[in-house]
Amino acid sequence: MTRHNYAAFTAALFLLFSPGLIRISAASLEPVVTEGVVNAPVDAVWKAFTASSVIEQWMVAKKEIDLKVGGLWRTSYSKDSNLNDDMAIHHTILAFDPGRMLAFRTIKFPKNFPYPEITGTWTVVYFNSAGPGKTRVTARMLGFNDDDQGRRMRAFFERGNQSEFDSLVKFFEAGVPQTMQ
Repeated sequence: MTRHNYAAFTAALFLLFSPGLIRISAASLEPVVTEGVVNAPVDAVWKAFTASSVIEQWMVAKKEIDLKVGGLWRTSYSKDSNLNDDMAIHHTILAFDPGRMLAFRTIKFPKNFPYPEITGTWTVVYFNSAGPGKTRVTARMLGFNDDDQGRRMRAFFERGNQSEFDSLVKFFEAGVPQTMQ
């Protein structure tokens, strides 16, 4: 078992045996997969996901992360958010392997989220070298309910996750920003 598979397996076991977290069915194990190659080295792409000053340049307007297992990762698409208000999104860090993998579970959606009664999704993001100065990023989002609303939520995240990935690619299009070197 590779290090990446072991980390994902460990996160899955945590979710399976943590009482009351989520109910898993075969359909909920089908991930929404977003992947592609970013024109930046792995360490820069890792930093783009974990350093507040960098992620605020390409994904969200505001972010705080306590990068530890069980730590809270809070984000908002609004600069005016205090990261605890109705606009904030909260995730719990399930596992991470610096520069290789980050796993988190969404525990709070913003007030205007179209599927507020659906919770329990989790995401595992893998970072792999794709050659000199390039990184293959693969995000696998799991935990969708196997019903009409779960399928609509899956489609919502297929579009949204791809849009965020496109923003990441665009952020690095001209090369690694000077602030990250």
